[in-house]
Amino acid sequence: MILTNTRPRIQSQRIEELIGNTPLLGFHQITAHLPQQVEVYAKAEWYNPAGSVKDRAAYNMILTAEEQGLIQPGKTTLLDSTSGNTGIAYALIGAARGYRVKLFMPENVSPERIKILQAYGVEIVFTDPLDGSDGAILAVRELAAADPHHYFYVNQYNNDANWQAHYKTTGVEIWEQTEGCVTHFLAGLGTSGTLMGTGRRLKDYNPEIQVISIQPDSPFNGLEGLKHMPTAIQPGIYDPTLADRNLEIGTEATYRMARRLAKEEGLLVGISSAAAMVGALQIAEELAGQRAVIVTIFPDNASKYLSDRFWTERD
Repeated sequence: MILTNTRPRIQSQRIEELIGNTPLLGFHQITAHLPQQVEVYAKAEWYNPAGSVKDRAAYNMILTAEEQGLIQPGKTTLLDSTSGNTGIAYALIGAARGYRVKLFMPENVSPERIKILQAYGVEIVFTDPLDGSDGAILAVRELAAADPHHYFYVNQYNNDANWQAHYKTTGVEIWEQTEGCVTHFLAGLGTSGTLMGTGRRLKDYNPEIQVISIQPDSPFNGLEGLKHMPTAIQPGIYDPTLADRNLEIGTEATYRMARRLAKEEGLLVGISSAAAMVGALQIAEELAGQRAVIVTIFPDNASKYLSDRFWTERD
């Protein structure tokens, strides 16, 4: 036996390099009533390392700022407002790449999200829960304007690198995973980056693809992470003309769907994911006589929402 000083090259990745290439899920029980020619799928975005679709946008916004020389590891504090998932993505990527993170968020976000951010060492400034995500936006803008040299304001609602992340990744993945057969794409509106970027990419592939937005049916709702656009501060990256159709989803219907997905499909998903499924089923049922491949986004799973009381309610 001859011993050498050589060793095999071990392949490894940085954690942020695991973002993207999430699986496309099919359904069995919830879609069993649909005709065979109508198919429904969802991208399982909790497979991203920080647990949500927001990993894509956060990573691209940070990479773009690095490429433009706007931020530097070890010297820059990232600043933004968030309802939770983008903040968690900033926290993971910031820790991995050497950035401090300061976030403004409504005080009534789920306790799970707060604990996750605290575990990453994020500095959190809580805003009035009655003002929702818009209150956090106004508060962070005030600090960013008062002290522009101390922070890099990522500004996810007005940063083109947000939607471009989905143009470069999410839309491409859906096209490839459906082998170009997708006919309808749905996504919820928060920053609107997922819908804007993915929708534009899919329209570039095939202009006949229907792009459909999902939002709460009222400014007073329980759909955390989604915006009622007519009454909210509209993101600068939002183009209301992109969607071919806009669906308004109710809170109670969403809660019922979250419970159904868990009990009938084994999918314990977040609130915005359940809202997406409500919308996808509505479209699927309308298209019962047509050939359709409907794809939506499940932004995250239920790990950050299990303290919500609706899980134990009876239908």
